[in-house]
Amino acid sequence: MSRAKIQKKSMFIDMTAMSDVTVLLLTFFMLTASFVKKEPVQVVTPASVSEIKIPETNILSILVDPSGKIFMSLDKQTDMAATLQAMGEEYGLTFTPQEVKKFSLFQTFGVPMQNMKSFLALSTEQQDKILKDQGIPCDSTDNQFKSWIRNARGVNRDLRIAIKADQNTPYAVIKNVMSSLQDLKENRYNLITSLKAAPEE
Repeated sequence: MSRAKIQKKSMFIDMTAMSDVTVLLLTFFMLTASFVKKEPVQVVTPASVSEIKIPETNILSILVDPSGKIFMSLDKQTDMAATLQAMGEEYGLTFTPQEVKKFSLFQTFGVPMQNMKSFLALSTEQQDKILKDQGIPCDSTDNQFKSWIRNARGVNRDLRIAIKADQNTPYAVIKNVMSSLQDLKENRYNLITSLKAAPEE
């Protein structure tokens, strides 16, 4: 007796629900992700056990590389533009609206004021190449770092200062930065570190 043939049926799986979930997850991650600022130098921060997070807004970031070069950034374009104009007035420089707009779009800056106009005239690729070799002067004869801090604070009184230094940066450089802040009565600031792993028991 021959076996009865089972009729094969094509299976249909409705993927609509899975597609909806995928799109929702993708949208969620795109909206909640925070982009890392492009920095001119690589900095390996020292480790600590502190888990205190710095605020999201009104941040003045100070970046110090291993060789002691100082770079800065502000999180608001309006603060960037106003601070540059205030620095221009202090150093006798006049910036065009185009130069101010270009500066306000920088993620990180760090060139001496005497080089600022020529730096702004360069293309983005050229700026990226030479920025890492510049740095804001912070010595006893020409402390432009203090001027940037003072003018930024004058523009936005709510700024919180955060210092991000490499773990191999000489102590003398960090001390100089902190002394400059103390001269301006800026005694409260955050130190950005990486989280130290807890020892295994």
